[in-house]
Amino acid sequence: MAWSTAQLARMSGVTSRTLRHYDEIGLLPPARVGGNGLRYYEQGQLLRLQQILLLRELGLGLDVIARIVNDGGSRVEHLRRHHRWLAAERDRLDLLADTVARTIEELEAGEDVSTEQLFDGFDAQRQARYEQELTERYGERVAPHIEESKQRMAGWTTGKSARVQQEWAGFVRRLVELIEAGAPVEDPRVQAVVADHYRWVTNFWTPDRDSYPGLGQLYADAPDFRAQFDAQHPRLAEFLRDAMAVYARSSL
Repeated sequence: MAWSTAQLARMSGVTSRTLRHYDEIGLLPPARVGGNGLRYYEQGQLLRLQQILLLRELGLGLDVIARIVNDGGSRVEHLRRHHRWLAAERDRLDLLADTVARTIEELEAGEDVSTEQLFDGFDAQRQARYEQELTERYGERVAPHIEESKQRMAGWTTGKSARVQQEWAGFVRRLVELIEAGAPVEDPRVQAVVADHYRWVTNFWTPDRDSYPGLGQLYADAPDFRAQFDAQHPRLAEFLRDAMAVYARSSL
């Protein structure tokens, strides 16, 4: 069965103009073009459009989406990975909602806020998920780091978690300034930031010459990471990835 551009637009909620644009940039070519010039889409294109829309919902740009959907991997494996991201994000947001709800209740009741629960859902769960993704991408050789990370974070106080989060924001701000100043990834100023980032990562686990660049690639590819980076600067994800690769070659 085939659907025209107009039919697909009605089904998906994507405008015909957007579908034509996706075709023009090679993101969603139709299955065929009729003699009258109309584009027709089949099930494979519908599944591809679903993936594109999902990745857009996760905050990725069209250039990143194109790399993901064109990488030749299994569509089912891609969907499984997206499902894991969505399920984990749902659980994290549920926990954050519960945290805020408890804080509202305590404040309205005039009670002291439970400081040990004040930051539930903000940090550790997401980091563990990133490291799991790293293992799935690069093999079991990095799997021991997940357990190492869990053991290290188990003893963290709320203050420690907050400091780690603040340090992350500092790396992002410094790198954006260097990007806008035109510094290349090999610049000593950039590498100094990356050295600080490497030491920061050791709060969770200790990457080696192979796994540290792999983490950089994960930063560029994972939708939730990518959305964070793109919100700060459109070149930040690739810039950090490339700078981490340089650091690994020269210092690890």
